[in-house]
Amino acid sequence: MSLTALQEQRGRLVTQAREALDEIKSNTDESRAAELDQRHDAIMAEFDKVEANIAREERLAKIEGESREAEERAREQRRPGANGEQRGSDDGDKVDYRTAFAQWLAAGGDKSEMSAEARSVLAGGFHKPEERAQTTSNTAGGYTIPTEVMPELVKSMLAWGPMYDPGVTREMVTSSGNPLTFPTVNDTAVTAGASGGEAVTLTDDGGKDATFGQKTLGAYAFDTEWLRVSKELADDSIFNMESVLADLLGERLGRIANLNLTTGNGSTAPNGIVTAAAAATAAASTSAITYDEILNFEHSVDPAYRTGPKVRYMMHDTTLLAIRKLKDGDGNYLWQMGNVQQGVPNVINGRPYSINQAMANVGSGAGSKVLLFGDFGKYVVRKVGGILIGAIQDKDFWPGFGIAGYIRFDGELLDTAAVKSLPLAAS
Repeated sequence: MSLTALQEQRGRLVTQAREALDEIKSNTDESRAAELDQRHDAIMAEFDKVEANIAREERLAKIEGESREAEERAREQRRPGANGEQRGSDDGDKVDYRTAFAQWLAAGGDKSEMSAEARSVLAGGFHKPEERAQTTSNTAGGYTIPTEVMPELVKSMLAWGPMYDPGVTREMVTSSGNPLTFPTVNDTAVTAGASGGEAVTLTDDGGKDATFGQKTLGAYAFDTEWLRVSKELADDSIFNMESVLADLLGERLGRIANLNLTTGNGSTAPNGIVTAAAAATAAASTSAITYDEILNFEHSVDPAYRTGPKVRYMMHDTTLLAIRKLKDGDGNYLWQMGNVQQGVPNVINGRPYSINQAMANVGSGAGSKVLLFGDFGKYVVRKVGGILIGAIQDKDFWPGFGIAGYIRFDGELLDTAAVKSLPLAAS
């Protein structure tokens, strides 16, 4: 189905879902209301599938567009007279890094089977990932994949982990991984001193002193483990393979980063947002939350942290489904659909939300922290350098090769009053 057809289908589903909701009134028969509920849920399930298909089609269209542009640039470079060349002096097609890398894969890593020009281009684009015994010699490999794949890796990481997305949290990129110490202070509960009257000396007993602390961000290393690529795949589908590898490695890196930035223990991994956030008053149930509890939870966060571009809810998709079914006292649904045509996001109680599959959900059991709310701009994700992708060929992988991803990062909630979690009842 074309992208236009998918977008039209999405619009129809939104209309149908709204019609199902609007048909439920306070005097609607209970069985009919249940039927409309089921219809609404079925429509929204189909809506989610269409949204995923649209995202894939848009991404594919972008990749295809970039590929066409690259081919057009290559043709322009080969055109007689381009780059100041005289007509009749065409030296043939020039080898770019992508073509050189394709030759290396097809040759099973044997550079002697590559053209001299391709070897020169590959050497010029070489980046040694780390000083390890198996990657420092020519026979061991150690070549990075073409740089065109890197943006796709980042996009995949963001799609699979909202905590790694700089649009959700605060991002800090550094070139090295040395510890970074941040002074912290929470002065929200301290007020000015009372007036002592005329000519009375100001109190100086230390009772209003600011209390400072500190948080440290380090750099934890994570990898995807090796992904084995066969010689046949390298020979037969080299250009498609780059996109496949970008998806696979991006998803793996995204899940690694998001999991640790969500529930990391702060000792052998980042201090995840769920771990760091203070717990609000628990819900009354071990398997559900109510509209009133959500309102109380939101207002348990100080008003100073309820404004700003990164204030939001965060939850597992199963928790979102439970919230979608909640109604207020007038029988109206809490969840509000945004305007997909105008790009208005979906909201809960007027607040945006992010889906995080690394969080517990309402079915996870007693005591589970199922909802986060607050200013996620106070959670800092420290990223060390860029994403590292390395390919290697040795006796374990030959005649194919292995490829893996590697990242370093840390995360910390610098102000623990900024984000809170809502746990289910303990028992």
